[in-house]
Amino acid sequence: MTPELGRRPATGEPAAAKGGFWPLRDLPTVVWLLAALAAAVLHASLPAPRWLLIHLLLLGAVSHSILVWSRYFSDALLHLPARPGDRRRQSSRLALLNGGAVVVVVGVLIAQWVITAVGATAIAAAALWHGTVLLVQLRRALKARFAMTVHYYVVAAALLPVGASLGTVVTAGDGSSGDERLVLAHVAVNVLGWLGLTVLGTLVTLWPTMLRTRVVPGAERAATTALPVLAAAVVVVVATTLAGSLLGAAAGLALYLGGVGVLAVPFVQCARAKPPSSFATWSVLAGLTWLVVTLALLTGAIATAPTWQQAHDRLTLVTPALAVGFAAQVLYGAMSYLMPVVLRGGPSAVRAATAVLERGAPLRLTVVNLGLLVAVLPVPPAVKSLAGLLVVAGFAAFLPLMALAAKASRRAKAAASGKPGSGPGSITRPSPGPTPRGSRPSAEAAQQARKQGSGLAVAGLALVLVAVAAGVSFDPSAVGRAGTTAASAGVAPTGQTTTVAVTADNMRFTPARVEVPAGNRLVIMLHNADPETVHDLVLDTGADSGRLDPGARASLDVGVVGRDLQGWCSVVGHRQMGMVFEVVAVGAPAGNEAGHAAADAAPAMGSHAGAQPDGVTPETAGAPARLDFSRMPGAGFAAHPARLPAASSKRIHRQTFTISEVVREVAPGVVQTLWTYNGSVPGPTLRGKVGDVFEITLVNRATMGHSIDFHAGALAPDGPMRTIPPGGSLVYTFTAARAGIWMYHCSSMPMSAHIANGLFGAVIIDPPALAPVAHEYLLVQSELYLGADGGPVDVDKVNAERPDAVVFNGYANQYDHQPLTARVGERVRIWVLDVGPNRPTSFHVVGGQFDTVYAEGAYRLRMGQEGQGGSQALSLAPAQGGFVELALPEAGHYPFISHLMVDAERGAHGVLAVSP
Repeated sequence: MTPELGRRPATGEPAAAKGGFWPLRDLPTVVWLLAALAAAVLHASLPAPRWLLIHLLLLGAVSHSILVWSRYFSDALLHLPARPGDRRRQSSRLALLNGGAVVVVVGVLIAQWVITAVGATAIAAAALWHGTVLLVQLRRALKARFAMTVHYYVVAAALLPVGASLGTVVTAGDGSSGDERLVLAHVAVNVLGWLGLTVLGTLVTLWPTMLRTRVVPGAERAATTALPVLAAAVVVVVATTLAGSLLGAAAGLALYLGGVGVLAVPFVQCARAKPPSSFATWSVLAGLTWLVVTLALLTGAIATAPTWQQAHDRLTLVTPALAVGFAAQVLYGAMSYLMPVVLRGGPSAVRAATAVLERGAPLRLTVVNLGLLVAVLPVPPAVKSLAGLLVVAGFAAFLPLMALAAKASRRAKAAASGKPGSGPGSITRPSPGPTPRGSRPSAEAAQQARKQGSGLAVAGLALVLVAVAAGVSFDPSAVGRAGTTAASAGVAPTGQTTTVAVTADNMRFTPARVEVPAGNRLVIMLHNADPETVHDLVLDTGADSGRLDPGARASLDVGVVGRDLQGWCSVVGHRQMGMVFEVVAVGAPAGNEAGHAAADAAPAMGSHAGAQPDGVTPETAGAPARLDFSRMPGAGFAAHPARLPAASSKRIHRQTFTISEVVREVAPGVVQTLWTYNGSVPGPTLRGKVGDVFEITLVNRATMGHSIDFHAGALAPDGPMRTIPPGGSLVYTFTAARAGIWMYHCSSMPMSAHIANGLFGAVIIDPPALAPVAHEYLLVQSELYLGADGGPVDVDKVNAERPDAVVFNGYANQYDHQPLTARVGERVRIWVLDVGPNRPTSFHVVGGQFDTVYAEGAYRLRMGQEGQGGSQALSLAPAQGGFVELALPEAGHYPFISHLMVDAERGAHGVLAVSP
């Protein structure tokens, strides 16, 4: 065995091993793990969910554990006692690291690069401080057998600031060429350097200790040989990646694998001498297996990638295996072994805690590893999701077991109090089970335990298979939907498979047409290469790839092809933009033209297919929406607030706009799925003065790509107006240089559909010396192109310019039901913005005359000017705006309308109620 890890030094005790509850040591890992599990469950509603999950795990839980346990092992291996103030200084380092990690997470989620940089600086400082302390320990200590492990920790600590710096630069990037290389360099330094070196160096001594066997001869020499190889490999990967050499980066990864291979020799020898038999050892072994296999696959993937973008895509595919398969499993395995030791209390307490942590071990190991394997394979999205939930459940089970283990340890301490060897100063390795001290389990008991473990492993396998079967039953990419037309059309299968690679990007499928011998099985390997938005591929058979995030891939098994097939992207508007796909069955019998008939009958499916928002089912989303302008709104109806607050005195305006999909009424009894900024149509109104600065953080929590374009600012659209994918965010900053009422809107294609479905709003920049008035209102005119009841916009109607309604502030005739108000003689200012996307307006107040008219940044008519007349209407084309002012001479109800009368009669109508 390894005595250094099983006893405390002759004088004093390592600071990290002190007994008792130590909040900054004991709590953060659990808190970070809880946060990571919550992010895994709630990922669909979180910004940047993938980034968040990985960094909560690696930057939070794993990094904290490294700081704690590397100090603990250094003290033990170097036989160094605690020094005055060690605990206080260690607490300060842990607070600095965890505080920095929290700041980094917040900075990324709110897209504030400066905040992210501050957090990264704190993390770098904590790592350098930690590494310096370990270096000083090496100088203080006498010669120790396993001092080489501490050298691993020092090198790892020196690399973390480099990784933090690279990560900060990545967050400041704009997605331009070169960012892909920075990401790979960042991963190499943090995962292979900071995490990998720490784990590999620790396992030189911890692995045989966990197996309850001796360190094999040659382990020290292997550790000494491997460290420079591993460190050099990280440097090679980073240097060649930043230099733009794909082959160089692959060579660096291969070199790292070589270093792992050097350490694998004593590692395997230990396992052969004493095979793994506990959750802790099997979890660590599984984690290292994931590391080796993933690095081997990544090496080949990088070496064969034709571009850095494709190399980045391939890295993205294996990142979950590195984060969850390697890092999380090693962390959980090490904690399962170390927790009972640190709780202490003598052999009985250690055995009691270990026994609790062993509960369901085969089941958890099987579910986590098989579930993760399924999740990283190119399987249908539903299968991937269910497998991922099983992995989350397998890890989540450890947390309540930790609490139960601590309770069992306390009970065992109480029961053993007063017995020799059970005092609080004893640090003992756990034995495999809760057997009495000095006894061994009988052969019968051992056989029973093996049989029980096998049963739990089989149960875990069954759970994964059930998840796969359930996912296949829910996902049309695995089986055809009932009622769809079969792809085979009665053609006998040939037994051959045709596999084609298809890329979705720039509103096109490439290739857009593939030929398949009739009778062959067709498998489509779909890659969403669009960096900004989601896509999918739906065939007229009902087969569906599921929505793919940017960079994601899916395998679509079409089955035996016996006729021509038509396909398209079902994301709203994408089919109309040209995302269509054709499969030609070469040699198919004459008359097998069902694909063309199905495609001709499917325009509505192309507009509305795909996942429905919450509360909308295929049954409720299938019927056409019907307008009845005579119908009254239901009880509880509240009109969109039209009253406009005055401009504030602030010169810098900061807001967050969150894009989401909501299901709500747009007319009495008519429900649609709208795309919104901050949940309202129109979106939030911004108001300021000339020279004000507006800083808007845009967060996309919808199911497809969106963007924003502020007409009130003049700047290059390339960066701030880019489409961001679901979970993405950006910061849009502009200075209001000119007065007027300005439109903002989503500029993602097809822009007409995104505007028509609710993504628009107004920015008002007051003209200088704007006079106060008694009442100020804002009316934003737009058009409704109703899709199916409960569904989104009908893109075909938009393209044909056939609106179902024209409305003020998102709801037909709403101010007929809840009028705007004023008193006789009071001045009223009404700002009007026409956002279209297609119809102009001629704004008119029936029974009123305008004495002031302001349009597109200039006064056309101004009260008090000598010789001026009046105005009856304000004419605006789409994306134009202005305001009118008037005072009403007597009490009554004054309708306001668009004087394009067909529009007034289909929703562009309201009432200004004037009281005495």
